[in-house]
Amino acid sequence: GAIPTQHGWQGGDLRGIIQRFDYLLELGVNALYLNPIFQSPANHGYHTSDYYKINERFGDLRDFLALLETAHRNHVRVVLDGVFNHTARGFPAFSDILENGEHSPYKDWYHIRSFPVDAYSPGEAHHYLAWWNIKGVPKLNTKNPAVRKYILGVAHYWIERGADGWRLDVPNEIDDDEFWAEFRHVVKAANRDACLIGEIWDGNPRWVGDGHFDSLMHYPFRNAVLDGFNGRITPLEFANRVEGLLKIYPRENAHAMYLPLGSHDTERLYTMLGANLAKVRLAFLFQFAYPGAPAIYYGDEIGLEGGKDPDNRRAFHWDPAHWKGDLHPWVQALVAGRKARASLRRGEMVRLAADSARGWYAFARVLGEEKTLVVLNLSDKPVEASIPVSKLWHEGRSMRSLLDSRPFLVQDGKLTISLPAWGGMWVG
Repeated sequence: GAIPTQHGWQGGDLRGIIQRFDYLLELGVNALYLNPIFQSPANHGYHTSDYYKINERFGDLRDFLALLETAHRNHVRVVLDGVFNHTARGFPAFSDILENGEHSPYKDWYHIRSFPVDAYSPGEAHHYLAWWNIKGVPKLNTKNPAVRKYILGVAHYWIERGADGWRLDVPNEIDDDEFWAEFRHVVKAANRDACLIGEIWDGNPRWVGDGHFDSLMHYPFRNAVLDGFNGRITPLEFANRVEGLLKIYPRENAHAMYLPLGSHDTERLYTMLGANLAKVRLAFLFQFAYPGAPAIYYGDEIGLEGGKDPDNRRAFHWDPAHWKGDLHPWVQALVAGRKARASLRRGEMVRLAADSARGWYAFARVLGEEKTLVVLNLSDKPVEASIPVSKLWHEGRSMRSLLDSRPFLVQDGKLTISLPAWGGMWVG
C-alpha cells in the first residue's frame, strides 16, 4: 500500500489473484490481461530477462497453471503481455555480448553500433539501439532468423501452456509485416481462438486483420471520452468522433477493440475526470454501450486515484470504506446489463440525435429486433432530452430504463427523458 515508485514492490502475486477470484467473478469479469509476469529486474516487468520463467516475485509455473485452471473453470480467459521489441540488458544473449564483445555469437541479436558495449554507466544508450535510448532495454534485431525463431518459440510455448492470447507491447516498433504475419500464424496454429491485441496508440487499420492483430488497445476511444467529458469538444463533435472511429477498421475488428478508460500507461480515470463521480459513472455507462470489449483497469471500478506512471499503480483498496460512492455496484450493474443484452455486445451503432445546445447525445445499438437506446447528458446541468425514435420504435411503445426500471412511452415519435448533470441511461 505504499506510494508507488519506479523501484518499489507492492507484493501481489499469482496466488493472490486466485485467492481474490471471487471478487472478479462477482464484478462480472470474463477476461484478465496481465502486465508482464516473466522474469525481470524491473517492478513493471517490461525489462524481460527470461521469457520462459515466471517472475519469482509472482510465483512459478505451477502457480500460473493454477491460475489458468481457476480462470478456465470459471469461463475466464487470460491474456499475457508480450514484450518482444526489447529485452533487459541482463538477458543472456545481451550479457554474452557484454562479456565477449564482437566475438559473441549473439552480437547480431541486437543493433550494436560499436564495441566495447557500455550498458551500465549513467546516460543514454550510444553503443546500441535501445527503446527510447534507455540503456536498460536494448532493442532486439528481429530481422535475425535466430531472434525470430526464439520469439516465435516463446509465443507458441505460453499458448501451449494454456494462455488465451497475447497483448503485444509497442508492436509498431517491430516494423515488419512478415514478422507479425508469422507471429499470428504460430499463435493461431496453437489455438485458433487465441486473441492478439496490439498496443497501437493511434487509429491505424494497418495493424488489424489476417496479417496482424485481432484488435488494438483503443486509446483514440479513451481520448474522445476525456475530450467529451472534460468539455474540450461539443456533444456533436463527440458523436462524430466516436462514430468515426468505427469506420476506420473492418467491422469484426472494430467490434473486438480493447476499450480502455485507463491503463498502466495513463493517469487514472477518476483523476482525469476531476474527481467527478457522476462523470466517472457516465464514462463507464458509455464504455459498456460502445462496440468493442470494455476493459477495466484494476481499481477504476472503485474510484482509485493516481497521476502519471508510477502513481497510477497504487495498491487496490480491499476495504469498501475507501471505495468512491456507489461506483462499484454501478459498474457491476453495467457488466450484467451488457451481458444480458446482445445488442449492447454485437449490435450496430445508430445515431438518433446529438444536441450540442442542450448538451446531450443519443444513439441506439441495434441487433435484429433487439434495440437498446443509450442517452448521455454531457453537461453540468440537468436536461430533458426529447429523442426522435420513430425509425426504431413504433408509436405507443412502452419502454423502461434497463438500470432502474423507470417506464417510458413513445409519443409523437419521441421519447422524453430527464437526466441529471452528467447522467445517462439505457432504455429498451
